[in-house]
Amino acid sequence: MDWQKLPSLSSLRAFTAVAEHLSYSAAGRALNVTPAAIMQQIRALEAHVGQSLVKRSGRGVALSRDGKVLANNLTAAFSQIQSGVENLRTASLSKHVQVTTSPAFAMKWLMPKLGAFHNQHPEVNLMLNPTGQVVSLDQAEIDLAIRYNFHTDLPEDADILLEVDLVVVANPSLLAGNPVERPSDLLHFPWLQELGTNEVSDWFRRHNATIDRPPMITHMPGNLIMDAVTRGDGVTYTVRQWIERELSSGELVELFADPRCGVFHIVPRERSPREPVASFIRWLQKQTG
Repeated sequence: MDWQKLPSLSSLRAFTAVAEHLSYSAAGRALNVTPAAIMQQIRALEAHVGQSLVKRSGRGVALSRDGKVLANNLTAAFSQIQSGVENLRTASLSKHVQVTTSPAFAMKWLMPKLGAFHNQHPEVNLMLNPTGQVVSLDQAEIDLAIRYNFHTDLPEDADILLEVDLVVVANPSLLAGNPVERPSDLLHFPWLQELGTNEVSDWFRRHNATIDRPPMITHMPGNLIMDAVTRGDGVTYTVRQWIERELSSGELVELFADPRCGVFHIVPRERSPREPVASFIRWLQKQTG
């Protein structure tokens, strides 16, 4: 193809937009440029082909006979280009599975297991979106969420992945000389809480603690919390199964426990998900621990 003989793509896009809307202003809005820029591109295209393509018609514009012929050809060509690009994009995205979950769950439970998934399904590309906030799957176009709920708040049809014990823990050095006997005693210690959650206030409320002052809370990404707690920076509320080594070694001490009160469950965006998503769900359902 002799590219030197072709007019600029910008002029072809501008002309096609004018042919579609029969308005310089509307074409400018469609391409996010000014009407003056559209008119300049049209003049450049007319100079290139040596024909008048657009003419004034009342408050708008109309196409000349030659303009109509070119518009039909360009519309068909751009439609084919758009279709080809969209097909390529769809084929690429069909191999991706976008997953949202909490940073702590991603680091402590999911990521250590992903090597096994990739060995079984090398054709599937996982895209993890760890966040403490509940993301709208439709708006964010995310295929799957792994979410946490208390047993009491769990949907009836929940696809349960993991049941967990929740515990309040701290470094023993943080507690030195300050006995903790009641939940309200922990109001005098700093707390570390995952961004986007209210788990500290919820814990005090569920344990009927007498609150005489607001809790001292530092909010941070969930994957940073346990390192900070182990250093002695504060108290946190977490999953016992993820810190058993630290509890056994004495790096952390358990202050209060809520056995089998929490559940991580699988929430797909679509009732009948694409095969790569379905493969990932089936794999998740086989995992334990």
